[in-house]
Amino acid sequence: MDLSIAELALYVAATFAAALVTGIAGFAFGLIAAAVWLHVLTPLQTASLIIGFGLVVQGVSVWKLRRAVKWERLWPFLAGGAVGVPLGVAILGWASAEHLRFAVGTILVLYTVYAWTRPALKITAGGAPADLAVGFLNGVLGGLTGLAGILTTIWCGMRGWPKDEQRAVFQPVGVAIFAMSALWLGIKGATSTDSAWLFAVGLPPVLAGTWLGLKLYSKLDETAFRKIVLALLLISGIALVAPSMMRPFA
Repeated sequence: MDLSIAELALYVAATFAAALVTGIAGFAFGLIAAAVWLHVLTPLQTASLIIGFGLVVQGVSVWKLRRAVKWERLWPFLAGGAVGVPLGVAILGWASAEHLRFAVGTILVLYTVYAWTRPALKITAGGAPADLAVGFLNGVLGGLTGLAGILTTIWCGMRGWPKDEQRAVFQPVGVAIFAMSALWLGIKGATSTDSAWLFAVGLPPVLAGTWLGLKLYSKLDETAFRKIVLALLLISGIALVAPSMMRPFA
């Protein structure tokens, strides 16, 4: 691996920061890490490391919140995702990735702006069938874009569940969608010696960032948690929309 000292330091810092934010909010590891990694790593290395570290970060967080996991609440999202992921991967063969990113980003921006300016929604109707439908759509989106838990994160907030119960749903779902997407997409060539070395170097800052993030999370009240989630959803939306918006000026 021929990274310079400065590039390696940047990689480690971005890895720690991504794990820290994910420990606090429960998602957004790939969004934060890729924004920096793509300047020093190849797209293949970035994708494989996001999957590997994403499973570590989410797995640690799920274990920490295991007492809040309710399987009767979780299963519809997992079942729907299991059907949605392969469909999303299949759609990749003919869909325009750029148009899809722009559409999803626009929806995220509009939703977060609305949520910031209006009282929090609380949807109690629909039960397991509604959760199953959201899980399916989340799986399709995960297979298409790698956004493993965006729709589930939004839906859990709209359900009005306490923050621990929200994370006990959207983080296990994120782990499952990551794993299913990797299985369906395949990671041929992703486990090279360089990727393995980068994983070994990045694992300590990932664990440290996750630990610190979970410590900070425990100090958040429901309102602060909701604001952090909305802020990260808005950033995610802008990151998806920005490349298409800037293209005419390139």
